[in-house]
Amino acid sequence: MMTNLFSTFDPSTNLNLSLNWLKTLIGLLIIPSSFWLIPSRHSMLWNNIMTTLHKEFKILSGNPELKGSTLIFISLFSFIIFNNFMGLFPYIFTSTSHLALTLTLALPLWLSFMIYGWLNNTIHMLAHLVPQGTPPALMPFMVCIETISNIIRPGTLAVRLSANMIAGHLLMTLLGNTGSSLSIVMLNFLIMAQILLIILESAVAIIQSYVFAVLSTLYSSEVN
Repeated sequence: MMTNLFSTFDPSTNLNLSLNWLKTLIGLLIIPSSFWLIPSRHSMLWNNIMTTLHKEFKILSGNPELKGSTLIFISLFSFIIFNNFMGLFPYIFTSTSHLALTLTLALPLWLSFMIYGWLNNTIHMLAHLVPQGTPPALMPFMVCIETISNIIRPGTLAVRLSANMIAGHLLMTLLGNTGSSLSIVMLNFLIMAQILLIILESAVAIIQSYVFAVLSTLYSSEVN
């Protein structure tokens, strides 16, 4: 039962294709539309979203004068939200439900922040290990706690994204499997519940990609 249930997230069993990871690159096909002479509504809406995110990430980064600092976080947001939405379509593999992808995004970012911070701002990074106003007797414990919380950051970023994607898809799969044994009246309620779940998953897809990008920006601001 569990093997059949979680096979939804297996890239090799979905349509018997092992190339479902290539779906993450389909977004490259829509990039040329941004170079049209007359922009479409889609490109204008996306430009407005990117401008808003640029202003917000610039404030969160703590260094507004640094040019191009928000480009990596806007690209990260775009990549995650695209893959989250692609996973809502039938028979399409949800790549963001795998730790192989989410850890690949979170771990290099965190590692680069740590290397940059400890090499260039060592005193600042050491000061972060002891919050201001901590009693001297608690300082060794606070250093241990802050160190552990710092080390698990890439894991929490990756697990938060993948767990939210898995939870919604599992719920829709469980409800969908009961449809064949329901009456007509209950089937109508099931369809309404599935529609509400898809709307909820669409909101989760946006929120989780935004949270991932914002937390990455906040982590980068701590090393400056």
